[in-house]
Amino acid sequence: MQTAILDGEIVCLDGKGVSQFNQLLSRKGEPIFYAFDLLWLDGKDLRQRPLVERKKRLARLVRAAKCSRLLYAQHIEQHGKGFFAEICARDLEGVVAKRKLGIYKDDQTGWLKLKNPTYSQAEGRHELLTRGK
Repeated sequence: MQTAILDGEIVCLDGKGVSQFNQLLSRKGEPIFYAFDLLWLDGKDLRQRPLVERKKRLARLVRAAKCSRLLYAQHIEQHGKGFFAEICARDLEGVVAKRKLGIYKDDQTGWLKLKNPTYSQAEGRHELLTRGK
């Protein structure tokens, strides 16, 4: 049996595979876990290993798990500007850019989040999250 610590995000997806924030917040959708990174595996700290190595191990781990509610977050290594333009055209939230040879850092110095400025699900999100505080 393998033990692992993953970095990722819980989301609810619609029929087209698009994340639906309100379904997650209202608990109306079926949550799944998108795994972005593998931090520890079988007691070994992988955070100092390059991202490409961690992603390769993560892909094998997710395939071996054979769990429909655990998905591997794909990555691309080129054409970032075109990819981001397509993300915006499809009304998706954005992308996270990381260095492929970078180590894992738990602060925000190791990555850059590029948000779609016209993302439709961003509207009213802050109010939903802060309501009742």
